[in-house]
Amino acid sequence: MYCMPEEHYRWLPQDHLLSFEELVQLVDIFTALGVRRIRLTGGEPLLRRDLDRLVSLLAANSLIEDLALTTNGILLAGQAGALRRAGLHRVTVSLDTLRPERFLAITRRDDHARVLDGIAAAHREGFAGTKIDAVIIRGVNDDELCDLIEFGRANDAEVRFIEYMDVPGATQ
Repeated sequence: MYCMPEEHYRWLPQDHLLSFEELVQLVDIFTALGVRRIRLTGGEPLLRRDLDRLVSLLAANSLIEDLALTTNGILLAGQAGALRRAGLHRVTVSLDTLRPERFLAITRRDDHARVLDGIAAAHREGFAGTKIDAVIIRGVNDDELCDLIEFGRANDAEVRFIEYMDVPGATQ
């Protein structure tokens, strides 16, 4: 409800997206200038076909010290192994609630179990430094802080709380 556009949103055509080769070229320029940490994010990176190939191309750059991915986690379970083998170091997963009905209300998607499966898959695949980002909204999920911390502890993940900032009209 706070970051996903409504269903009628017009997405960029595929041919307007940077190719993997263009992304690698940009990262090579950035690392030559001193950048050492790369995060794949923006929208949902796991929607990109053959993302493990991009990770492999980026992981070949010896100047990169930290190669991370931020995801909503819905597709993570099916890709965690391939991404780990390709050289991805860390994942950050967005998870605002441990309650399926609340997840549906917040995200407008019935994918809570898939996100939990993704976090479990990241743990199984041996990702170190996994983070869980939780946007906290007063009166919506602020009663789950302790539960989220315990969930993170049980899954060897650092939980980070992000304060919800209402920006009128931002998602409409």
